[in-house]
Amino acid sequence: MNTTASLAAGDRGAHVALAWTALGLALACGAAELLAGLGYRWNWWNFRSGIQIMRWAATTDVAAVVLTLAAVFFAYWRGARGALAVGFAGVALALLVAGPPLYYWRTVERVPRIHDISTDMDDAPRFVAVLPMRNGAENPADYSAEVAAQQKKAYPDIAPAILDAPPAQAFARAERTARAMGWDIVAVEPGDLRIEATDTTLLFGFKDDIVVRVTPNGDGSRVDVRSLSRVGKSDFGVNAKRVRRFLQQLTSA
Repeated sequence: MNTTASLAAGDRGAHVALAWTALGLALACGAAELLAGLGYRWNWWNFRSGIQIMRWAATTDVAAVVLTLAAVFFAYWRGARGALAVGFAGVALALLVAGPPLYYWRTVERVPRIHDISTDMDDAPRFVAVLPMRNGAENPADYSAEVAAQQKKAYPDIAPAILDAPPAQAFARAERTARAMGWDIVAVEPGDLRIEATDTTLLFGFKDDIVVRVTPNGDGSRVDVRSLSRVGKSDFGVNAKRVRRFLQQLTSA
C-alpha cells in the first residue's frame, strides 16, 4: 500500500516537474527575445547578433510549446490539477513568446528588402541636419532608382499629401503632426519649408530618420515625407507604416 502510494506521488511529482520545466523554458525564451533587443541597445552586440538570438529563442520556443502541451495532456490524464494549471500557463506563455518572431518573419517575406520610403520617388526629400547623426550608418542617405522601383511595386498607395492651404500654413500643420507622432525633432527650417526628425523603434532601438518637405502646389501645398533606416537591409515595412501614419494624421488634422 505504501509502495503504491509512493509510486503515485512520484508520478504526480513527475507531471509537476514537467509542467514547471516547460513553463521555465518558455520564460527563458521570452527573456532571450527581450535581451536580444536590449543587448543591442546597451551595445553588448550588433543588431545582427540580436536578431540571431531572437531566432534561436523562437526556435527553442517550439520545444517549449511541445513540452507545455505534453505537460497539459499528462496532467489532465492523471488528474493532477496543479500541474494542469501550470501547463496551461506554460502553453499561453509559449504561444505569446512565439508571436513576435513569427509576425516579423511573416512580414519580412511579404515586404521588399528596402529601408527607404519616399512620397516623391523622382526627387526624394534630402536630409541636411541629420546627416552628422548618420555618420557611420550602414545605409546611405541617397535615394536610389532600385529602391524606387521596389517601392512603387510594393507600396503603390504612398503618395504626397496635397493640402488646400498656403505653404506656411501647411508647414505649421506638418510640424504639429511630426511632434504629435512622438518623433525627436532635429530641425525645423521655415525658410526651406523642411522638417527633420528621428524615430526610435521600441525593442531594438533602431534609429530611423525622417524628412518632411513642403512645396507650393497651385493655390495650395504639396507635402512630401521620407523615412530612412540607418541600419538593416529590410525595415520590416516600418518606414512605409510611419509615412502612411504621418500622412493620415496630417490630412485628418
